Amino acid sequence: MAQAIVCGGPEDVPECARIDDDAGFLFGEAGMDVDLPTIHPFSVAERERWRRSAALGRLFFARDDRGAPVGFVVFDVLDGAAYVDQLSVQKSAMRRGIGRALLHHAIEWAAPVGNGDLWLTTYGHLPWNRPFYESEGFVVVPEPECIAGVRAHLAEERSALPDPDQRVGMRRLRDPAMAMPRSASATARASLSRDDT
Repeated sequence: MAQAIVCGGPEDVPECARIDDDAGFLFGEAGMDVDLPTIHPFSVAERERWRRSAALGRLFFARDDRGAPVGFVVFDVLDGAAYVDQLSVQKSAMRRGIGRALLHHAIEWAAPVGNGDLWLTTYGHLPWNRPFYESEGFVVVPEPECIAGVRAHLAEERSALPDPDQRVGMRRLRDPAMAMPRSASATARASLSRDDT
């Protein structure tokens, strides 16, 4: 499936909510109830953030071959750093590379923001959350070392979402090799040098 990634506007936030709600079936399969009412303060605040980000050109949709929106990513800037507020793909379009394409778009978007690092929050114990981001160079950051905006998001999420202790902050450095242990980083750089010759 080919994907076109296009910018959305504040009027598209209901479509984001539809996609995000549809993607929530995965949590249900894991025994987690994340189906908050639309009038819940967490839901209201979340949609308002998405509208604000959309007005600033920070909302992007992935569209399928027919032009239908099947996934989205919305960005924010926290303490001068890029932050993925939400990334969701609807059930019928999962496991087709759409989430990864959106994440790659996020990484490119983050490059000129601040020092180029990209932050997000997610569940650390679910197989489709933390491991997916780790495969793209993100690492879990101990909460005291997270930027203030990420710590605030974690606190808000833990007040409303199930399994609050499993929420973690993650960061992808602009140069992911910088996050490796020194020996692994040296090996990776040596490999890159060999490939360049």
